[in-house]
Amino acid sequence: MDYRLEVITLPVRDVEAAIAFYRDRLGFRLDVDWAPTDTFRVAQLTPAGSATSVQLGVGITDARPGSAAENYLVVTDIEAAHRELARRGADPGPLAHKADPQHWAGRYHPGPDPDRSDYASSFVVTDPDGNTWRVQERGHAHRRATTTTPGAPAP
Repeated sequence: MDYRLEVITLPVRDVEAAIAFYRDRLGFRLDVDWAPTDTFRVAQLTPAGSATSVQLGVGITDARPGSAAENYLVVTDIEAAHRELARRGADPGPLAHKADPQHWAGRYHPGPDPDRSDYASSFVVTDPDGNTWRVQERGHAHRRATTTTPGAPAP
């Protein structure tokens, strides 16, 4: 049996502000915004390239707004993602890397991992309600190794 993660529900206070943040600041695609009554509204947004969406709204969860902590987004270029989200006004936290990726104990050093090891580099973005997302790098070394220099013969 396959179990595919399809939707994560985020508790928010202000649906309009949350939609604007996820759509305009993080670049998620707004898939659904449905409000059949004054007491129920669901908005579903999907990050570019993801099979999993987030939903937020009115009457969909009793969780405290801002209580969804340490959700993860994975990118292949942490520096490019940080620049893009800063440009979009998402106010990303500082880029950091695990002090010791092999025996990590929660300590970070500034900047991306010098070796660009998978899962070593990250930064945090917080939505208007306090829900947090750790943006983490995976696949950078592979992408870099398979990218050719303009004018160079293909591998």
